[in-house]
Amino acid sequence: MPDPVVSLIGPRLKSWREKRSMTLAELSETTGISSSTLSRLEAGKRAPNLELVVPIARALRLELDDIVPRVAPDPRVKRVTKKMGGATYESLSPESSPVQTYKMALPANPGGATEVPHPQVHDGQEWVYVLSGRLRLVLGEQEVTLGAGEAAEFDTRVPHWHTAVGNQPVELLSIFSKEGKRIHMRARPAGR
Repeated sequence: MPDPVVSLIGPRLKSWREKRSMTLAELSETTGISSSTLSRLEAGKRAPNLELVVPIARALRLELDDIVPRVAPDPRVKRVTKKMGGATYESLSPESSPVQTYKMALPANPGGATEVPHPQVHDGQEWVYVLSGRLRLVLGEQEVTLGAGEAAEFDTRVPHWHTAVGNQPVELLSIFSKEGKRIHMRARPAGR
């Protein structure tokens, strides 16, 4: 069974040749490849190989990437769920990504508002968005409580700690950049 990517090379070459307003005869003269070979290649009746494709690419002023269609890998992220100390962490980004994204669920903590924090420090920048519940976030000497729909961003070199507050668990999204780069969110404005 022929490779679908390879079978698209001939038609792509024809499309590029036509965009350049070149005839088969002109391309043949430039490349030294016969018009009949070029015609069969464009029609998919001749298998492409480097000896044919490289001179054609040069004549059409193309990179090989312009000729060989890119195949997008499966974009779905394999989720990994971990449980630690009653909290659930679900990865939403590939492990190889420079920015790590997690959906976190922290258990209800009726004493969370008065619990003594145990801050940690590490390199990076973190952005959190509360999906549901209430989150107590301690950053150095500062303390805030975030509700559903609220977000915070902070440098993780500042001592930080968080917990659920109240009788409901808290669900949040956490985006973490190890390089310490600020996380910029881009979205189109809502239609009016």
